[in-house]
Formats: sequence, C-alpha cells, structure tokens
Amino acid sequence: MRRVALRILDDQSLLVVSHFALYTLPILDRLADRPMVVHFQGPWALESAIEGASSSAVRIKRAIELLVYNRGTLFITLSRAFAELLHDTYGVPPDCIRVIPGGVSSTAFVTEARAAARERLGWPTDRPIILVVRRLVRRMGLEDAITAAGEVQQQVKNVLVIIAGTGPLANSLQAQISAAGLDQTVRLVGFMPDSILPLAYRAADITVVPSVALEGFGLIVAESLAAGTPVLLTPVGGLPETVEGLSPQCVLPEVGPRALAEGIIAAVGGRLKLPSDEECTSFARKRYHWPVVAPRVSAVYAEAMR
Repeated sequence: MRRVALRILDDQSLLVVSHFALYTLPILDRLADRPMVVHFQGPWALESAIEGASSSAVRIKRAIELLVYNRGTLFITLSRAFAELLHDTYGVPPDCIRVIPGGVSSTAFVTEARAAARERLGWPTDRPIILVVRRLVRRMGLEDAITAAGEVQQQVKNVLVIIAGTGPLANSLQAQISAAGLDQTVRLVGFMPDSILPLAYRAADITVVPSVALEGFGLIVAESLAAGTPVLLTPVGGLPETVEGLSPQCVLPEVGPRALAEGIIAAVGGRLKLPSDEECTSFARKRYHWPVVAPRVSAVYAEAMR
C-alpha cells in the first residue's frame, strides 16, 4: 500500500483523505504539508478497550490515532456527539471539525409492501418482526436485546426477533438464546449481504438499535428509515441525532433490557406511536440520500484544499 500510495502522491493536486488511522500511518511521513481530511469513524482505542483488548494494545492504537489526527487539516464526524468526543479525547480543535451524517443510496429506498418483502425473504407473514442489524460485539447491546425479547414474548406471544450480523459474540449469544428458551423467538441469521439488507428492513415492523456505548451515528437507522421502517434506539452517542426532526418517540428513555422490552411492547401494541412508513421514507430522502449528503462532503474537501 505504501509503494502504491507514494506513486500516487507525486500528483500534488490530489487531496489525502483518511478513513482509518492504521491505514494512514504508513504514508504519514511523506505527506509534508499536504492537506488531509480525516473521516473520524470512531475511537479505535476506546472501542478495543471495551472489547477486552490488552492495555498495551489500547495504548498503541491510541498512539497511532494521535499521530494521524495531529496531522489532519479538517475532520468529518457523523454526529455532534462524536465531534465532542474527537475534541475531548484527541484534542482536535472544534473549528477543524465538520459534522455530516452518513448517506444511503437510492437502492435503500424499498417501496414494495411489507408482506411481499417477507414472502421474498421466506419470513413469516403472521408474526410481528423486530430486526436488529449489528456487528456481534459487546458495545452493541445485543445481550440486552435478547433479554428484552424474553420479556416481550410473554406479552406478544408470536413476536420474532431477527438479529443479523457476524462477530466474536455469535456463539455466546446463541447460548444465551438457548439457555433462555428463546429459540423460537430470537434468530441469529448471520451475515446479511447489502443486496438483501434493504428488503430485510422493509420486511420488519420495527428496527431496534440497542447500543450501550460509543455509537457515533448508526447507519442502520438511516437505512431502515429509507426502507420505510421505523426505529427504536437507545439514547447513546449520536443515535438520538439520527431521528431529530422525525419523532422523539423513536428514542428510548434509557439503556437496558427493560427499556427495550417496554418500548417494543408499546410499539407493537400501538400505544407508542412511531412514524409512518411514508414519514420515515420522506425523512430519510431529505436528510440521508447521497445526493443530499455527498455535496456536503465535497465542500469540506474543497475547503481543505484552499
């Protein structure tokens, strides 16, 4: 990568854009005074600490992050919450940070009927379906979601919770499901390709985001809304910002299984009024469609080059 990048860097008209500190480090010594925009996707070292990495590994990752971020010209974060974290944790000046949400492509906007989407996926058409799309790691709150499912199924007997994603917790989550007797209520379906994901969002009644820490944006919120499916999310990091201007009902009062269960039960039962399919899609198109988001990113690139 370094050899290829150094050849490209001969072109002085190009802007350097970093999406991950580790992949920027190999060319850092050759950037000179060239402008660089850093997309801050999340605190690598802090995330590693939550997942149980050794203290030495966490220190090394933080040192790499600091080396790269100290070299950045402008920074793009996906939320105000992560803009604050970038400033507080890494010392990046606020006037160097621009907040731009993530974007979704036109293929995310699925218009077919929910029942038809379920039939195409082979999902049951006679059960309320709750979808959770997450990497299977600790900070995603998946253990809470499974515990909540046990409480939900006591009142919503035929509820089905589908968890899509891969990660190191797959075996322990399956063990939790089986130990709780929830094999008929909660399904781990593994990796779901991008070609299927919009259809899965559309097939669900609600998408739930149970994160417990370091959630900078939650692209699944934008994707679910684009498909016309409302969301329930925890008040963690940048998640509440994703539904600002849509509905405060989408944000649960707190983190944990109890709040998740109560929110799902109220939403499925109609006591919690979530946005309609049309309201979700319209909101996503105005805020998260790439033709809206991309020009904002381009403007930051142009600003850095001036």
